[in-house]
Amino acid sequence: MLRSTAATDAIDALKQLGTRKGRDGMARYGLPSDKAFGVSVKDIQALAKRLGKDHRLAAALWTSGWHEARMLACYVDEPARVTSTQMDAWVRDFDNWGICDTVCFVLFDKTPHAWKKVEAWSKRREEYVKRAAFALLWGLTVHDKEAEDARFLRGLELIEVAATDERHYVKKAVNMALRATGKRNASLRAAALASARKLALLTSEPARWTGRDALRELSKRA
Repeated sequence: MLRSTAATDAIDALKQLGTRKGRDGMARYGLPSDKAFGVSVKDIQALAKRLGKDHRLAAALWTSGWHEARMLACYVDEPARVTSTQMDAWVRDFDNWGICDTVCFVLFDKTPHAWKKVEAWSKRREEYVKRAAFALLWGLTVHDKEAEDARFLRGLELIEVAATDERHYVKKAVNMALRATGKRNASLRAAALASARKLALLTSEPARWTGRDALRELSKRA
């Protein structure tokens, strides 16, 4: 009951912070505004800081289905307590790029299951599950300071396979993961440039776009 009350109180706080202007802004960026309050990320982060880390509260917030409650959930959850099953359940609920990227960057890439999910989700067909694989890889390039290059080289292989996907939200995540991998260190930049050159020569339009875009950015850093 305590946890349910805490979740209810948190959702009530989000309602108070929401605005019509915020909801309209979300709609302009392709984010759902039908079950949203219109709360800024800054206000969500501030509320999360006041609440502190709480795995059970995060679960209750996620179950509510409210967009901002789910955003808040990824800030208050405890990465070490996140299970593989939870990750698979949450990723099935992803219905927009904003929640996908935020959960992957803020929470999932700090869990012990992150690398396994990159591999597994990259093979899934669902648009936001597949995007999550590469949003997660993108996050790991920044947050996993101890990862060996071999993990990212495998990520480049997955990128090359997925680069022919024509769906906008998959294509954008694949592109960002490729560019981010190339920014990790000099060795991975060389490998990412090689992948980009390969993609730029394919007949697939999404692959060519990804390859050429990455080449433009990564070549500036060479």
